[in-house]
Amino acid sequence: MSEEPREFWRWREYRHTQPNMDWHDAKIITTGVDIGSVGSKAVVMLDGELYAYSVMRTGGVSEETAIRVMNSAFEGTGLKTDNVHYVVGTGYGRVNVPLAKRTITEIACHARGAHYIYGPTVRTVLDIGGQDCKAIRCDEKGKVMSFLMNDKCAAGTGRGLEVFADLIRVPIEELGKTSLNITEEPTPVSNTCVIFAKAESVALLRQGWPKEKVAAAYHLAMVDRIIDLLTKVGIEKDFVITGGVAKNIGIVSRLEKKLGIKPLEPKLDPILAGAMGAALFAKALYEKETGLR
Repeated sequence: MSEEPREFWRWREYRHTQPNMDWHDAKIITTGVDIGSVGSKAVVMLDGELYAYSVMRTGGVSEETAIRVMNSAFEGTGLKTDNVHYVVGTGYGRVNVPLAKRTITEIACHARGAHYIYGPTVRTVLDIGGQDCKAIRCDEKGKVMSFLMNDKCAAGTGRGLEVFADLIRVPIEELGKTSLNITEEPTPVSNTCVIFAKAESVALLRQGWPKEKVAAAYHLAMVDRIIDLLTKVGIEKDFVITGGVAKNIGIVSRLEKKLGIKPLEPKLDPILAGAMGAALFAKALYEKETGLR
C-alpha cells in the first residue's frame, strides 16, 4: 500500500488565549486581522494588551479566511464579534475583512506591532512575508519614517522557503536548522528568481550535494537578497525581524553574521506583528471616536 505524499511545506496552525485575563473586565476590546498572501493572523487585545490570537493558512477566499481566523481567536473565550469595539484589517487581503471599520497598510501595522513586541528602541524592522519582503525604518513610537519593499518575486520570502522545503523533503520548521548542519558555507544559488533558485537546487541535488548543503546555498541566496534591501533603506539599531521567517534560525543567524548586528529577541510571537499593530491602531481609533481612554 503506497504512502500518501507528505506536504513538507505545511506549517502548523495554532491559537492561544492568555489564561489570566478576562475580557469582561476590559474597557476597550479590539481585534486586528492580518490577511497575508500565505498566512492569516487575528489578534484580540484588551485595553491594548494581548489577550488571544490565532494563526492559520490563508484560503482561496479572503473574507472566509478572515472569519475563520477571528472565530479561532475567540474560541473558548465566550467572546463574540458583537463584544468587540473596533476591528482593523491589514495585510494582502485587508480590504476583504468583514466587520473591519478601517484598513491600514501592513507597513504601518508591522512597525507598530514590532514596537509592541520588541520595545521602543526599535528603529529598523525587517518583515519577511509570504510573497514579499519589507525593510522599514521607524521612530520611538513605532511610526514609519521610510520603507522599501521587494514584491517582484518569491525569492527571499516565506513562499520560496515552502517551495524549497517540498523540493528537498525537509519539514519547513526544520529547514533553517538543516541549513546550518554543514562544515562550511557553499556558494549561494540564484537570488533573482525562485524558479531559477529551484532549478539550480535540483541540479545540485543531482550532482550529489547533500540536502543540508543545498539548503545552505538556498538560505544564503535569500540572505543576500534581504541584505540588499536593508542596505538600501539603511540599517539603524535596534534591528528586529517580524513574520514567520523570523523563526528560521538559518536566515536569522546568517543575517546577524553578515550584517554584524544581532537582531533583538522577540518577547512575543513575531508572526503576530501585523495583526498586533492593527489591533493597537483599532484601540487608538476607537478612543479618538469616543473620547474613551
